[in-house]
Amino acid sequence: MARVKLSSVLCAVVPVVLSALSAPAPAQTEPLRVGFLTVRTGPLAAGGKQMEDGINLLLKERSNLFAGRKVEIFFADTAGQPAQAKSKTQELVERDKVHVIIGPLATFEALAIDDYMLQSKVPLITPTSAAQNDLAQQKKSDYVIHVYGTAAQPMHALGNYAAKKLGYKRIAMIADDFTYGHEGAAGFHRVFEDNGGRIVQKLWPALNAPDYGSFVGQLKTNVDGIYAGFAGSNPLRFLRAYKEYGLKMPVFGNPTCVDEGVLRNMGDEALGVYSASWYATDRDAPDNKRFVEAIQREFKVTPGFYTAGTYTAGLWLEEAMMMIKGRFEDKAEFVKALHNVRLNHGPMGPIKLDDYGKPVLNIYIRKVERKNGQLVNTTVDTVREVTQFWTYDPKQFIAGPQYGREVPAAKFLE
Repeated sequence: MARVKLSSVLCAVVPVVLSALSAPAPAQTEPLRVGFLTVRTGPLAAGGKQMEDGINLLLKERSNLFAGRKVEIFFADTAGQPAQAKSKTQELVERDKVHVIIGPLATFEALAIDDYMLQSKVPLITPTSAAQNDLAQQKKSDYVIHVYGTAAQPMHALGNYAAKKLGYKRIAMIADDFTYGHEGAAGFHRVFEDNGGRIVQKLWPALNAPDYGSFVGQLKTNVDGIYAGFAGSNPLRFLRAYKEYGLKMPVFGNPTCVDEGVLRNMGDEALGVYSASWYATDRDAPDNKRFVEAIQREFKVTPGFYTAGTYTAGLWLEEAMMMIKGRFEDKAEFVKALHNVRLNHGPMGPIKLDDYGKPVLNIYIRKVERKNGQLVNTTVDTVREVTQFWTYDPKQFIAGPQYGREVPAAKFLE
């Protein structure tokens, strides 16, 4: 039998072994595919553009890499419609094979895809307002991660500010007639009345109401202020009608009422409007200043919460990817990491999740002023580490009637 020299074997084998060791594992070459549910058509489209600005800036800053893995993003227009949100989500998962989804814009869209996210086992990071009572809240799904608070969360703080800091006693309410409008109004209503105030009127214009004159004409004037819960371009149209009718009562708005994305198109009708939000453009922190400057430089606009929300959602995803060293293929570890993120950097301030997958974060009370010829939201109060439950007992909060159009009950309507 022929004898083969050991040196010859080693010369042949060693290069092959070294080549195998140096080559990237096949799984590590696949890009992270991110689905992005935006709104490019319909009354909420302005918010969709701002959402895209936020994620696009972060990806540009990171050269489309998270934890060393290439990121590919797939945009889908939901038109702000629940049925289309569901069909576009299915396309992202089943056709584009995305590993994670960021979005959607509206609360009722998120509720429409809640069951599907659980069935498909694809994690969803919501960058705008979270639905109050979704499967995550019921502890039935680990696949929805909220980086922004519920619609009611900042309104709890605003209701408290109106009652305790300003001493107001009577408020009339008007808000878009959809889930986000209902839940935000409910949060303000509950805390305002629990602190001695009274909600004396509630009006619900349709989301696509063609005109607000008839509604403004119905608003009571023997009140201390008006709560206005509007989204998309509706705040602009409402406040213009409010000024045209000569009403002078202070306005208390939800996060989207005078968000920077719509404020830039407003005039004196916005002056003096109070609002509460999860984000404040004037937050005095280096990360936020860099973010604002970058958005202004890149897109020639001042960012609002839609832009900060998707930028923060991207930071959240990046942080989770770093925790698992980029190995998103291990879905269980990927989802676990998404829940374990504690974000201490970025434009919004510190954020962590509670036991129900909803964020604990700062809420900023703002007032619209004119500075250097520009309308700006000036922070007048900061409420730190606010949970979705405000000061209420979490178990009782969840067990009780869920916020909606008729909850809390309107006990003092006139």
